[in-house]
Amino acid sequence: MASLEQFLDLFVDHLKVERGLAKNTIAAYHQDLQPFVTFLSPSGGESGRAIDPVGIREYLVRINENGMSARTQARFLSALRSFMRFLIEERILSENPAADIDLPKMPRRLPYFLTFEEVERLLSAPDPATLRGARDTAMLHTLYAAGLRVSELVGLELAEVDLEAGFVSVKGKGGKRRLVPLGEVASDWIRRYLEKVRPSWARDGETHLFLTHRRRPMTRQGFWKIIKTHARTAGITKPLSPHKLRHSFATHLLDRGADLRSVQVMLGHADISTTQIYTHVTRGRLQKMHADCHPRGKIVSSGHA
Repeated sequence: MASLEQFLDLFVDHLKVERGLAKNTIAAYHQDLQPFVTFLSPSGGESGRAIDPVGIREYLVRINENGMSARTQARFLSALRSFMRFLIEERILSENPAADIDLPKMPRRLPYFLTFEEVERLLSAPDPATLRGARDTAMLHTLYAAGLRVSELVGLELAEVDLEAGFVSVKGKGGKRRLVPLGEVASDWIRRYLEKVRPSWARDGETHLFLTHRRRPMTRQGFWKIIKTHARTAGITKPLSPHKLRHSFATHLLDRGADLRSVQVMLGHADISTTQIYTHVTRGRLQKMHADCHPRGKIVSSGHA
């Protein structure tokens, strides 16, 4: 009989080979599940405890006492249920011991976003007269124009960008592709980068779109530093990450009348409920529309007491 540690290794291979998940997603699954496996089988051998609801609850009590947030606990349970389903499919378990364990209640957090004026300042922060500035400008415009995840941005390849049609083909979570409009401004900045910058940095056969001055593909960590630098230049004091521009993309589209389904497609959300969290920002627009258009939306003074 294989050990639980070996079953976890098989599960990780399953995520990689059969489900085609991204490396970061697979690493997150492993990071969430490894402490639980160690908890049940401290020695890593076959003599560990069986996987049952009691053991799972004991582990949840321990991590809760260690200060793990409700959100992290919920992520662990989600990963554990996937792991249990895999073990059932492999006929290692007959039923899912985590099926009846409730997720911890979490406060609903609204996505944090930049105002349109703040985005404008950020996009204008790099100096496009320099090679790095021109590249950074193209990357920031692409990130905001298409609402990309940072991993999607740095993973873009030349063949995935159609500047004539004004679209980018994005490989998202689970290897699923989606087409997202770029818009004229972002397309123009990418074209300028391709003409003025990339030829001097690209090695023969390099297919990635965005490169560093060291002639290597841009990394997630590298772009994170870039956006932090330009945020300081733009005078933006709010905590900022590449994902905040994705939030801003969705918020600004909905606030200007885009329908939820279209935004869902552009963001690559599998479930529209994930996109619905952005609808909070439309309240002000709806109130203004009601006030401007409804016959009883505004109280108009007649001049009489």
